[in-house]
Amino acid sequence: MWRFGKTAQKEAWEEPIDGPIGDIEAAEVIRAICRSAADSAVQVGTPADGTTTKRHDKNKDERDRTRYQAAARRAMEIALKISDDLMRDAAVGEIVDLCIKANDMKTAKILFRAIQAPSIRDIVLTDHPALQQ
Repeated sequence: MWRFGKTAQKEAWEEPIDGPIGDIEAAEVIRAICRSAADSAVQVGTPADGTTTKRHDKNKDERDRTRYQAAARRAMEIALKISDDLMRDAAVGEIVDLCIKANDMKTAKILFRAIQAPSIRDIVLTDHPALQQ
């Protein structure tokens, strides 16, 4: 019941990172960000049927879009700082999953091309064959 007398809780991608973190911790943070924004990504990726005209629905759609974009941006920023190639590729694979849930195929394809490890590329392709094109 955070609504009564308290401020809204911070999202996973809004949490400050205290000091330098290692590659494993960075990958865990990216995984947490992608999982917490997955519901918004699914809502962004679901095609609108055009029948909803409520103001609340439009506000929720905008909120979901903003949540997805902020989460993806933050996850990409953290992924750039991972020095281990395999850990970075696994983290980018998580971000690709998030982008596909949001039906953001352009970003997903760009990130997929950044994955260098053949094993992780195969796993991502198995999960999302549309990236093969």
